[in-house]
Amino acid sequence: MDKVVVTALEAVADVPDGASLAVGGFGLSGVPNVLIQALHERGVGALSVVSNNCGAMESGLTVLLTAGRIARVTGSYIGANKEFARQYLAGELEVELIPQGTLAERLRAGGAGVSAFYTPAGVGTQVAEGGLPWRYDGSGGVALASPPKEVREFDSAEYVLERGIRTDFALVRAAKGDRHGNLVFNRSARNFNPLAAMAGKVTIAEVEELVEPGVIDPDAVHLPGVFVQRVVALTPEQAADKRIERRTVSG
Repeated sequence: MDKVVVTALEAVADVPDGASLAVGGFGLSGVPNVLIQALHERGVGALSVVSNNCGAMESGLTVLLTAGRIARVTGSYIGANKEFARQYLAGELEVELIPQGTLAERLRAGGAGVSAFYTPAGVGTQVAEGGLPWRYDGSGGVALASPPKEVREFDSAEYVLERGIRTDFALVRAAKGDRHGNLVFNRSARNFNPLAAMAGKVTIAEVEELVEPGVIDPDAVHLPGVFVQRVVALTPEQAADKRIERRTVSG
């Protein structure tokens, strides 16, 4: 039951080239930076990543993206990541953009064993009808476009069929975790982290504070340990390394 792994490098040692990864985080909040850096150090490449966004401010998944280690991204937000946009438009990166709520539910459904579900999000658009550019040819043309999806009517309204997502591995960051893998996320870091963790066949969590089993009130657990296979305890310095994407002040 003790799922603690000594180092991040050891925790990701069996992630191969071409693996699919569900990665938690939103902007700079709740991003498993230490595990991502360990993957970079190992030189793993050709990765298929499922995450809300692909890093920001040269951190998070941007580390892998800039090194050319990511082949495909399934996400909902590009933001101000210029390297992401450059690779996408140059035909170096395959990108599946989907509505943010649909992404969240696809991850949750995959983790819950639900193969597919119907949602009204995207009906009447290219999300359902197909034609979204997944990969450009580098000259402004579309080399690969999204296929059409099944649309059905329920109670006089149309819904599009979306598939649940399962990945080979998942990387998440939690504020607190115990040796059994039970996790607690702090405020906005409880974004895509629980959902990504559910979707991974092997889920690896970096935790800012490692505690013994029984310390976390069962009613306070955000993600049960059944979804987590490995836990890495961060150093105080790693836990305190949190950046701010945009600082707003008032006079």
